[in-house]
Amino acid sequence: MRQLKINKNYSLLKNWWESIDLTNYEKSFFNREIISFNQQLFRLKEKKIRISAYGKSGVGKSSVLNSLLKKNIFRTNIIHGTTREIQVEPWTVKDQKLISVELLDCPGFDFCNIKYPDKVYPYINHSDLILFIVSGDLNRNELNEISSLIKHGKKIILIYNKIDLFTKNDVKEIIRNIKFKLPKDLNIPIILNHGNNLKNHLTKIIKQQGEILLTLNSLQLADKLFLQIKEQRLKRRQKLAQSTIGKFSTIKASTVALNPFILFDVASSFALDTALIGELSKIYGLNLKGESTRTIFKKISISNLYLGVTQVGVNTSFNLIKKVILLTAPFTNGLSLLPYGPVAIIQAAIAVYSTKILGKLAAKEIFVRSKVSLIEPSIMIQNLTLDEPEVFNHINIYLSNRNLNNNFFSFLP
Repeated sequence: MRQLKINKNYSLLKNWWESIDLTNYEKSFFNREIISFNQQLFRLKEKKIRISAYGKSGVGKSSVLNSLLKKNIFRTNIIHGTTREIQVEPWTVKDQKLISVELLDCPGFDFCNIKYPDKVYPYINHSDLILFIVSGDLNRNELNEISSLIKHGKKIILIYNKIDLFTKNDVKEIIRNIKFKLPKDLNIPIILNHGNNLKNHLTKIIKQQGEILLTLNSLQLADKLFLQIKEQRLKRRQKLAQSTIGKFSTIKASTVALNPFILFDVASSFALDTALIGELSKIYGLNLKGESTRTIFKKISISNLYLGVTQVGVNTSFNLIKKVILLTAPFTNGLSLLPYGPVAIIQAAIAVYSTKILGKLAAKEIFVRSKVSLIEPSIMIQNLTLDEPEVFNHINIYLSNRNLNNNFFSFLP
């Protein structure tokens, strides 16, 4: 059953990626992220799970991985910071459905002299499971790193290493303190690196949750790339939308300021407003038809009383004043025309302001309508059916932080 699920999710993810029409600029701008995602997609297809050892310098990350391999593959030293770049080694786990397991040894997050630091953190983010190594009670920096990993949707197993440096009672006390500091709703496992404890636990996790963790991480990486592309597109569209709103504001200001006929003024304003909504829909990729643009305009005018009154009531009043001024001009030797200029200027200013309000509200309405998609990675993540509550909780935390930090309304005009 899970074999079918991982194949199905790979197909969905592959089809989603192939459906995204990237510009040459976007391909160049996101080149590194695209390469990384394609590598993860390939690992999903080939069923290759990636497990990283992570933690501060000197906690024994390399020795923990060596204990799993039963070989001294990863370099160790009594001097902190021996590992300065990523090292990858395959690990054979018997009787598992995944094709292979990659073990990654990472430099300590607190070590300054890291070789190629810009390459280290992408490896961490692209790991399907994190072995967070500690050698005592958690300090503030370690807690911050754990919190950051959790927010990014990473599955964590906490490994307590170097327990031979403490008495049994000390170890029990430290574990109690660690449990107190960790999030209560995630139930992060704390495994003592003693004998075959870690190997047995990790083997069980890989067999039971390996395919789910690999699939989930692939979907999350797709979602993160999707959000990056979306943000970059919205930033570029924001400038174009602001320019378009400014252009329509100028046209409307000229129209209402110079025109004394009420019915023509109202009709032209309505036509310009619907045309503006149509242009904004093209900018945000929705391409609304005429009836849909009029529906949005009516909805905005009804829900925003000030805008509706400004568009009709205020402009009508000012047009009446201008018409009276023109009609009385022959009887006052033209003196009544003196207020015409200030009235027209005020009316133009109101037209500019109301058009900008309409443009911003319309852009928001169009954005909300255009962002609904059944093939977005976040929808696929929500649709995952999981039996393991710990993994399910990680999904909820990831989605909560995603929705909190990525509503994108700040990138609207």
